[in-house]
Amino acid sequence: MRKFIVLIGWVLFSQFLHDAAIAQDSKRVPALREQVYSQLARAQELADGGDVDAGLEALKNIETKLGSMNSYERAMLWNFYGYMHYGKDRVTEALHYFDKVVQEEPIPDALKQNTLFSLAQLALGQGDYAETLDYLSRWEQVAGDEQASKADVLRAQALYQKGDYQQALAPIKRAIKAAQSQGESGDENWYVLQRAIHYELGQTAAVADVLEQMIKYFNKPDYWIQLAGVYGQLGQDEQQLAMLEAAYQQGFLSEGQDLQMLVQSYFFGGVPYKAGRVMEQAIEQGKLEADLRNLKLLAQSWIAAKETDKAVAALQRAAELSNDGELDAQRAQVLLNSERYADAITAAKTALAKGNLEKPGTMHLVIGMAELEQENYNPALQAFAKAKAFEEARKAAAQWERFATSEKEQAERLKQLQSS
Repeated sequence: MRKFIVLIGWVLFSQFLHDAAIAQDSKRVPALREQVYSQLARAQELADGGDVDAGLEALKNIETKLGSMNSYERAMLWNFYGYMHYGKDRVTEALHYFDKVVQEEPIPDALKQNTLFSLAQLALGQGDYAETLDYLSRWEQVAGDEQASKADVLRAQALYQKGDYQQALAPIKRAIKAAQSQGESGDENWYVLQRAIHYELGQTAAVADVLEQMIKYFNKPDYWIQLAGVYGQLGQDEQQLAMLEAAYQQGFLSEGQDLQMLVQSYFFGGVPYKAGRVMEQAIEQGKLEADLRNLKLLAQSWIAAKETDKAVAALQRAAELSNDGELDAQRAQVLLNSERYADAITAAKTALAKGNLEKPGTMHLVIGMAELEQENYNPALQAFAKAKAFEEARKAAAQWERFATSEKEQAERLKQLQSS
């Protein structure tokens, strides 16, 4: 903001250096006389040379002759006071003197317009939003409707800061539309403000629309990730996954939480293999911790993708971080389904030893089925007998016990026939 104010002061003064006749306009503004002009020029020279205090002293000397100065000359004196105080970070004093500029009549419209706009900016910076809006209204009276869009962004900022979100929306949308009608995007911060307004109003779909434009014009990684998150809030899971995948391919997902969001989108979107790949790489690269939560998600992804070896390895790592046997129990089930019976028995026994299982009877069933598949009938029957002690496994255990008994008897008969 300071750069803008200083620029106004310098442009105005440069105009006076070249053409004092700027003072003549339809309001018959008095001219800036050479004597006053030369003294102001000296004060300006001192300030530009780095001695602002000396410049202010020079202005005080000019102020002693205030009674002989016309409205335009007084306005320029106050303008230079404001300009120099602002250069010293004395914003309150700068506001005071710039306000004195616009109280002088008559003065050139250009001076009044620029000063009122600067006052609006300074008031906004000071958090005085009502004053900001007042200065803008006064500026519009001087500037006319054809320049009204210039203040739209400033007005929207002031209204947003006041909490008048609905009123803030129209001016920022006008500013963006005006820029786009000229084949330009407008300033990036305008879109940031519009997005914030829609967010405060709870207009999630509109937030998505703004972010889509921000990606089109500015293409920053954060905007891809934010849009994916908004799609998720809207329940547009396919769009969320597409956005995250595109961002990932462009190298935009570097933070662990963003990669985790992609993993979850892949998993729940029915693409578990990609979920496992991304999670595995993120853990290997140190972007995600190999903690219990992430290892469980990794294991679930590999299970769903039917990648048994990877699933077992992930479950083993996760189980080492767990205080109960649930993950070992899950590992036992995976091993049983993949016909790795000896390993399944070991995992099931580990789960039972750790304890705190939701369904311990199921592990006895797993042991029994794995032993049965290896034709170890007596250990199988012992396991099924233990399983029958648990409500959740009793019915299945009884069925498997009957089947195992039948298989054992048949095997014994066959053995007898072979030996006779």
